[in-house]
Amino acid sequence: MDLGLTGKTCVVTGATKGIGLATTRLLLAEGAHVLLVARNEPQTPLSGSHEFLEADINDPATPERVLAAAPQIDVLVNNAGTTNARPWAQLTDADWQAQWELNVMAPMRLMRALVPPMADRGWGRVVNVSSSSGKRPSRRNMAYSVTKAAELSLSRAFAGRGVRINAVTPGVVATGLWTGPGGLADQAADAQGITPEAALEQVAGAIPIGRVGEPEQIASMVVLLCSERADNVAGAAWSVDGGSVDVII
Repeated sequence: MDLGLTGKTCVVTGATKGIGLATTRLLLAEGAHVLLVARNEPQTPLSGSHEFLEADINDPATPERVLAAAPQIDVLVNNAGTTNARPWAQLTDADWQAQWELNVMAPMRLMRALVPPMADRGWGRVVNVSSSSGKRPSRRNMAYSVTKAAELSLSRAFAGRGVRINAVTPGVVATGLWTGPGGLADQAADAQGITPEAALEQVAGAIPIGRVGEPEQIASMVVLLCSERADNVAGAAWSVDGGSVDVII
């Protein structure tokens, strides 16, 4: 299936690991040119037309640097993000502010800079990688959950002429955020006094399909929403969570 992405210029944040890296690879395989925006260069080789921009998306100057590196952008994937599981009573004002900056202000600034030129040209795609936590509030991840819900609202509110803006909401995904040292599996294990492997099995057992997601599975939906094939999709929040959130939105 031709997704119509050949020759398109795509910006992916958090592009050098996890879902961002998987998305970058799929976009390159579709013939797109990709600007990888991240704090660290990719540790694995990439095939296809691409550039790397070392940047912190929390820096208000980053959108202008992105535009300087790629003056005509067709696709924006706001993927960068991280979190820690912590009971709400332990969250500080700084924790809340950090999640707000990362999950709302940073993607908003990039959209504010990149969407108007897309609209002027009459074509563009934005995909915000939110979370199933944005649809189902979590008391052990409250600052993350609330700001991911705000990112979903941002995705819907920004929809404009000629630009299709959507979000995806992954559930548990086998990336470093969950499986890496000190990741969410380790944090869950410490909280319950079990092994990280047991914690991950417990999480997988609660997912209707019986397993956690893979980065490539999330990336496949992201790339579809970036494509010509998704021309009638706007302001939607696509669940890619193995059926974890039992609501029809």
